[in-house]
Amino acid sequence: MAEFTIKMADERGRVLEQVESGFSASDVRDRFSQQGFLVYSIKPRGFVSSGLRLSTRRKVKLDTFVIFNSQFLTLIRAGLPIVNALDLLIKRQRNKQFQALLENVRDRVKGGELLSDAFAAQGAFPKIYPTTLLAGEKSGNLEEVLSRYINFQRMAMTFRKKLKASLVYPALLSVLVTCMLIFLMTYVVPKFGELYATISTEKQLPALTLFMLAVGQNLQKLAPFAAVIVVLAVAGFWRWKNSDSGASILDRARMGTPVLGGIWQKYQVAVFCRMLGTLLSGGLPLVPSLETSGSSMQSRSLADSILDASHKVREGRPLSSSLEETKRFPELSVEMIEVGESTGALPAMLNSVAEFYEEDVQTALTAAMSLIEPAILIVMGVIVAFVLLSLYLPIFTLGSSIH
Repeated sequence: MAEFTIKMADERGRVLEQVESGFSASDVRDRFSQQGFLVYSIKPRGFVSSGLRLSTRRKVKLDTFVIFNSQFLTLIRAGLPIVNALDLLIKRQRNKQFQALLENVRDRVKGGELLSDAFAAQGAFPKIYPTTLLAGEKSGNLEEVLSRYINFQRMAMTFRKKLKASLVYPALLSVLVTCMLIFLMTYVVPKFGELYATISTEKQLPALTLFMLAVGQNLQKLAPFAAVIVVLAVAGFWRWKNSDSGASILDRARMGTPVLGGIWQKYQVAVFCRMLGTLLSGGLPLVPSLETSGSSMQSRSLADSILDASHKVREGRPLSSSLEETKRFPELSVEMIEVGESTGALPAMLNSVAEFYEEDVQTALTAAMSLIEPAILIVMGVIVAFVLLSLYLPIFTLGSSIH
């Protein structure tokens, strides 16, 4: 779904201008015309307005959103109308940002919008969610579709937590090593420089010690400037990686990384299969499901490949062969999808592919981390040994000359 800026007048003659989501400008125009509004103009959103929206509307946390949907499903199953269920959950919501978004959703639904359109207009929810709701609204089985979505998100949360748990120790170890090296180079090394300045002239010190003292003294002087440069570099990198060119370059670099690149690819394939299986189980046609799944992917190269595959599927090609031609999907995943197509059990097979690759990613990541952790310790030991050797070398030299 795209975003459009619509200018219109209500029945009292008040001119309104707001941002709405829709599949096309005519789709948005027809929706508001049916509600009694006089539409003046509809324009696609530009870069500036999109950037403002991103800065003011942050994404809702996944665990908060899953809890909300579980409560929302319970209330709907109990027979409560959608507006009343939203009212009740808004009152119980402690997150002010999420509460404001839900209030906007409720007001739009009261105004006659579909629930899926109301959530899509917020720009703060996963792209798969409005599409899932739309499938439930069209099929008349919103409860079952919403239940499948909740199960999908719970499994995704569990998998992400396992991955994060595997990365905690290496990340903590890397931070500790970095902090220790900064402390050594900016505090310990200059202290040794002061010590040697009182007991010896620089010409009598070994070349290795002179080099290390020069590095430490320069780092100490440049530390404030280096901190500013690092902050600016991180901010610039964050902005660059969110741009189209930056995201594409970063994704190619990530995919090309030995060992970890293959793990990242399998993880993205698992996410895609899980998402596509959920949408198909909800009754959404294959092509819209592919487009929604592709637009929700983190990997730009995989997203582009899925979009190309959706064009071929629209032309009547099988999904398995369309994905195989992109050269981005593992052979086993393509073969399993082909079996699912031939047996008419594609959603179930997609979930099986997702489960297989989730287990494969977890096993491969655990094995990779078991190699990375000792490597970090070895590098840390070598660097610390080099620093200490260069600092204590004059003392060893002085002791040997005395004897």
